[in-house]
Amino acid sequence: MREFIDGATAIARGALDAGCDFFAGYPISPATPLLLHMIRELPKVGGVAIQAEDEIASISMCIGAAMTGARALTATSGPGISLYSENIGLAIMGEVPLVIVDAQRMGPATGGATTPAQGDVQFVRWGTSGGYPIIALAPSSVAECYSLTRRAFDLAERFRVPVFLLTDKAMCLSMSTVEIEQYERPPVRPRVQAPAAPSGDLGLRPEESFLPWRFDPLDRPPPFSAFGGAHIMRFTGSSHDEHGILTKDPVRVGQLNEHLWRKIADHASEIELVRADLQPDARTLLVSYGITARAMAEAAQTARARGQRVSALTVQSLWPVPAHALLAAARGASGDVPVERMVVAELNLGEFRREVEREIYAWAARERRVAPEIVGLHRVDGELITPEQFLETIRA
Repeated sequence: MREFIDGATAIARGALDAGCDFFAGYPISPATPLLLHMIRELPKVGGVAIQAEDEIASISMCIGAAMTGARALTATSGPGISLYSENIGLAIMGEVPLVIVDAQRMGPATGGATTPAQGDVQFVRWGTSGGYPIIALAPSSVAECYSLTRRAFDLAERFRVPVFLLTDKAMCLSMSTVEIEQYERPPVRPRVQAPAAPSGDLGLRPEESFLPWRFDPLDRPPPFSAFGGAHIMRFTGSSHDEHGILTKDPVRVGQLNEHLWRKIADHASEIELVRADLQPDARTLLVSYGITARAMAEAAQTARARGQRVSALTVQSLWPVPAHALLAAARGASGDVPVERMVVAELNLGEFRREVEREIYAWAARERRVAPEIVGLHRVDGELITPEQFLETIRA
């Protein structure tokens, strides 16, 4: 069976099927269709959907809802992410399970409100203070809009962290025919709940068995206790101890910040997600993500029909950078014939290319190898990169 559907609808369906029961957002192109869909559909399954007064209120409501036990989703575009940034930092510090859809459009500022772009790749990673990691996924098809939304909710529950779904105007609004069986349905795990407090114990004693912000080991998120539930909870954006009480003790502060880093960094290989189409003895490796990967796939097929040796790597998890997959693809399908050229294509001026360069050049230095040539294929005029532009970059 087939259906004719756009990416925004697929994201909304994926969220609903993942158990999302709270949405707050503010109208902004090209994320508004997702807001409208959730307002229409979420109440039908007993959830709550709110059009907030602005972007700051939207993400604030989502943080509050998530900390009371809801599975929360919000959606915006680049200007909205700018306004979200302070509360994204709060969500990182407060270890809030939250999914944020960024329907990218051309910037800076108002930019091109109805123009596709991929210019928020670095922004979502570094747009808040501290430099602590987040997770960001990038669907390249309508079917992936559904499946990666489900995966985003699962990762948010697994790591208690805001997870971004980086899409764009073309992916959200373009209609596509999709085979129903193409929809992958990755499981979404339940939230790890804290044990119930003993009778009469509201979590006030230092010797209590449950400490709401206790992590052991450092890379493990603390179990969740909903506000208004079995324990007294404190929530703060400041450095805090296991009770949620502000502290400047260097040992506790250092452990907290290392924990926020390690719970993502130590599990990067678990988060890593790509779709690899590697050919033996390929001389050129094409790398892309999101809407641009669709032109890349067409170009790779055309090049092979011409007898050119080409591999393609579609990156589905932008953050953490899928280093293992990038290095494996650079080594070649056989593992011992590295590619000569890597072409990183994106609708910006090289935001993900710099991450590819960092990983590949470091690998080449460690292995004492000659690094492949890394070139960028970029477009920032409001139009999509075409298969013909990819073909021009492929080494014969």
